[in-house]
Amino acid sequence: MLSTDYRMIHKVFNVFYFLARPLVKWFLHRFTNLCELQRICYGCPPGALRTRKVQNSLELSRRPRVKHMVIILNQLVCQEVEDFFLQEEIQTRAVGTILQVKKINSKVHVDFPRTFGACAEKIWRYKRLCWLVEQRRSTQYDCNDAGHEAKLISLWKLLMGEDKLKNRVSEQWQDIGFQGDDPKTDFRGMGMLGLDNLVFFSREYNGTARHLLSHSHHPTRGYFFAIVGINLTSMAYHLLTSGAARNHFYNQPRLTMDAFHQFYCYLFFEFDRYWVECKPKSIMDFSWIQKKFDENIRKLLSNNSCCFKMNLAVESI
Repeated sequence: MLSTDYRMIHKVFNVFYFLARPLVKWFLHRFTNLCELQRICYGCPPGALRTRKVQNSLELSRRPRVKHMVIILNQLVCQEVEDFFLQEEIQTRAVGTILQVKKINSKVHVDFPRTFGACAEKIWRYKRLCWLVEQRRSTQYDCNDAGHEAKLISLWKLLMGEDKLKNRVSEQWQDIGFQGDDPKTDFRGMGMLGLDNLVFFSREYNGTARHLLSHSHHPTRGYFFAIVGINLTSMAYHLLTSGAARNHFYNQPRLTMDAFHQFYCYLFFEFDRYWVECKPKSIMDFSWIQKKFDENIRKLLSNNSCCFKMNLAVESI
């Protein structure tokens, strides 16, 4: 009942805010002689809060040219274009449109183009990252693709070192946490994104990944290393694409695929630590532990200053 009442109050507030917003903006503009975007860029510290407010202002704008600019850039980030071209388009189209529409004199407000441009860069780089991640997720593992096969074999070598894989289809894959004899069946949900993340973690943090793999072999508190890794790819994917992870990514210096892989590595490392702390009785405890872990991460992500970094202190179990 309380939840229903809260949603109703929230809905009424949103309707009131939407109706009152133009009047509030007009009053503040008359009082400060600054448009909403200027007030945000000058009044909010750099980081996620400023970028989110700029994004909200752009998406709620009623100006046709601003709406058109948002549509064009939303379409551009979902195309195969060169990185330098994308950056130039974001800067010139976004900054140029706002300066013209809002009649902002860049010689007087010298800091605004740079400050607003940095926010625009983060907004559309994030959308670009969502598209890139989706491209890899929707690319299914193909055992007839030499590149896919080579990446899978590299995962084995990174985690198992000198232990040779006797056959491509083998029970040995279960040693690194796959469910059966052929890992390709475990990648169906997350496609190549699941493999990309496992390889990145195992390559960039090899010692840590192998230590976590040893945790997964514990006789009572073990887990399926690769399967958990793919599940955490799903978690990272949904946090990114739902917008729940915006604060973390808006506080990052660069929004590239590596930034997403690093986010995943943090989740994997922290999940292992949380798993150890929870002292599960068996793998049957996985569902509730993962659910609680997801809730904890979402709570951390709600902080405007959230910026996850790897803490490479690994406990033994």
